[in-house]
Amino acid sequence: MTRQLSFLLFAFLFFFSTNSFAKELPAVLAARAVSEDASEAAAAISELRAQGPVGLQSLLEANREAIDQHVANPTLKSTSDWLRITTALDGVSQQKDSYLSGLYWYTNLSDARRAATIVGKPILSLRLLGKLTDELSCANSRFFRTVLYSNATVAQSLRERFVLHWESVRPVPLITIDFGDGRKIQRTITGNSIHYILDSEGRLLDALPGLYGPTAFLAGLADAETVFQQIRASQPERRVLLLNTYHRNQINKISIAWLKDIQQSGGRAPVGVSIERGQNGEALRVMPLAVSKAMTETTMLRSMTAGSEELGRITDEAAWKKIAALHRDETKLDERSITLIRRQTHALPDAAKSLPALLRQFQELLALDTVRNEYRMHTKIHAWLVFDRTRSDVAAFNEKVYAELFITPKSDPWLGLLPSDVYTGLENGGVVGK
Repeated sequence: MTRQLSFLLFAFLFFFSTNSFAKELPAVLAARAVSEDASEAAAAISELRAQGPVGLQSLLEANREAIDQHVANPTLKSTSDWLRITTALDGVSQQKDSYLSGLYWYTNLSDARRAATIVGKPILSLRLLGKLTDELSCANSRFFRTVLYSNATVAQSLRERFVLHWESVRPVPLITIDFGDGRKIQRTITGNSIHYILDSEGRLLDALPGLYGPTAFLAGLADAETVFQQIRASQPERRVLLLNTYHRNQINKISIAWLKDIQQSGGRAPVGVSIERGQNGEALRVMPLAVSKAMTETTMLRSMTAGSEELGRITDEAAWKKIAALHRDETKLDERSITLIRRQTHALPDAAKSLPALLRQFQELLALDTVRNEYRMHTKIHAWLVFDRTRSDVAAFNEKVYAELFITPKSDPWLGLLPSDVYTGLENGGVVGK
C-alpha cells in the first residue's frame, strides 16, 4: 500500500470515528436554510427536505430558542430573522405553521409508501382544496393546522405512529371583499378535507371526513391503527374479511353512540330503532326492516346504513346542538392551539377582550362539526368501504367522497357556486375570465 493510500485510509477512518461529519452537516444546512442569501437558503431547504423527518428535526433543534420564544409569546413581532426561520421550517415540512407541529409531510404518495414500508407504519393521507403550505388553503385544512397538528398530544401521536402525506384535490376558491377605501378582506369559500388512513402499501383502511376535535380524531386514528396491525400479515382473503367485519362493527358502534346521545340530550329514539344486548355486546336493531330477496350491493348498503338513516331523520339543527354540547369537553383546545389563535388574531380590533368569546364560539363549532361528521358522514364511508368497488383505489374513492359526500363533484368546475336556477342580476351571473 502506498504512503498516499495509507494516509487517505487513516484520514477516512479518523473522520468517521469522530463522527464530525454526521454532527456538522445538519448544523451547516440548518444555518444555511435561514440565510439572508435567498438562493443559499433555498438550496439548503431543498437538501433538508430530501433528508426527510431527520432534516426537519435538525432545523427545529437549530432554531429551538427562537421557536420557544414565539410559542411562549405569540404576539411577538415577526422579525426578518423569524420570517426566514418559519419559511425554512414550512419549506422542509411542507406545512404552514410547522414551528408548532414539527410534522413532516410527504407530497408524493409513492414516497410516503416507501417510507411507510421501511418503518412499518400506516399512512395518514390528507386530501384538501389548495395546499397545506398556503395561508389560504380550504377552511377545514386551516382548522386542522390549529386544532390538530398544533395540538401537542396529536402532533406527537402523528410523528410517532404514522407516515404523513397530503395531496391537493383542486385549487381552493377565493373571495375578496373590497370596501372601496383601501380595506379588503380575503377569504376562502366552500371546500372540504378528509384524512385517509392507508396501510403501508397505500391501500384504504378508514377515513375521517372533515373536522374533528382532538379527542375524537385520536380515537378514530387508534381504531384504524388497530385494524392495520390486525391485517398487516394477513392473506388477501383474510384481510378482506377482517376489514369488512371492522367496518360493520364501526357502523354499529357509531349508530349506538348516536342513539344514546339523542336520548341523553332529551330526544326519543325513532320508532322501530332500539339497542339489543347479546353475547357479543350491544347491537342496533331496526324493525321492521324490509329485506329484498335480491341481495344486491345497493340493498345490502341500505341495510347497513338503515340505523343511521333513521337517526338522521330525527336529528334536526336543535338536536345537533344539544348532542354537540355533550361532547364539548372532548373538543377542548390545548395551549399550543390557543397560541396559534392568539398570534393570528391579536391585531384585530378588541382582540384581547373578544378572545374568550372567540374561543368559546370556535369550540362550539368544533363540537358540532365533530358529531355531524362522525355520525352522518363516517357511517357512510364505512359502508362504502365494504361494498363500493372504488375502495381498492384511494384516488377513485376520493372522487366519490367529494362528489357524493361533500357534494363538490369534479365534474362541476364551479363547486356549486354557480347554480343555473339562481338569478343574480349580473351579466353572465357575475362570471369574469374563462
